[in-house]
Amino acid sequence: MSKRYENMDGVSTKKTLSDLRKWRKERKIRLQTKNFMYTVPAVRDVDTEQLHSRSQEAEITWIGHATFLIKLGGLTIVTDPVWAEKMAFQPRLSPPGVPLADMPAIDAVLISHGHYDHLDIPTLRKLKGEPQLFVPEGLAAMLRRKGFKRVTELAWWQSTALADVRFTFVPAQHWTRRTPWDMNTSHWGGWVLADGRAGAGSSGRRHATVYFGGDSGYFRGFAEIGRRFAIDYALLPIGAYEPEWFMASSHMTPEEAVQAFLDTGARFMVPMHYGAFKLADDTPKEALDRLLADWRRRGLEERGLLIPRLGEPFGEKKAPKPQHVIK
Repeated sequence: MSKRYENMDGVSTKKTLSDLRKWRKERKIRLQTKNFMYTVPAVRDVDTEQLHSRSQEAEITWIGHATFLIKLGGLTIVTDPVWAEKMAFQPRLSPPGVPLADMPAIDAVLISHGHYDHLDIPTLRKLKGEPQLFVPEGLAAMLRRKGFKRVTELAWWQSTALADVRFTFVPAQHWTRRTPWDMNTSHWGGWVLADGRAGAGSSGRRHATVYFGGDSGYFRGFAEIGRRFAIDYALLPIGAYEPEWFMASSHMTPEEAVQAFLDTGARFMVPMHYGAFKLADDTPKEALDRLLADWRRRGLEERGLLIPRLGEPFGEKKAPKPQHVIK
């Protein structure tokens, strides 16, 4: 029998048929008042020369949803690569910030968990280069059956290195399933990417550390991650939270995402997991509005919240354009 993975403290994300029926009944009314027409801003012309350049300094480009192109320590890394045009028969709300054909060769792929909006096999097959896949415990066998040979599987808190970058798989509060029979037979989590080169960067500071949160409900693990790592950029999900009574154990509200950011002690928060797919009843605009309102309510520093356009590189040498940082 396959191992079934769990959350910290035994938190369950299982829902009953009664819960599903209640949600479906509610959403028939709720969605009549929802507007999904908002499109996440994107750069008009992707700088392909910069996209294909190698960078020792941290540089991050949001492609959409949970997909980021990250350059760190000379490596080119992509998280949860999904260029799918539809998800569960629902068309994509915003196109990817960088066309798949324009992507550079990839050195490493980080997978947070096995849900289809985070693990898309057709996209993986089309990535350029011969990337090393880093995946949660329990997922490697399926990927090897699909023909992927360079797969490394990690459990929570385990680390591995590629060149000068160390990858640590860290906890999240979620669940996973790809078929009716494989619920929670692989784990879920986030990734901490640390440039392991000795000494400080060109700015005189240590080299940057990036935390990719994957998909998660709010839980005490964020504080533990913050205790173990000095994080610069925290890429955290803010969408798919409504109705909150149904989603709370596996997805954060924008306000909870702000608290998660504070728990990690990161220097910058970068919101994600909104604007690409209609996974729940909240809209992309609602998620952003609630995020900005809570940031202001808490009196947090304006420069700490980075809201990039799709396809817009930012990092140690360059912040997103001012209109995409909180005002």
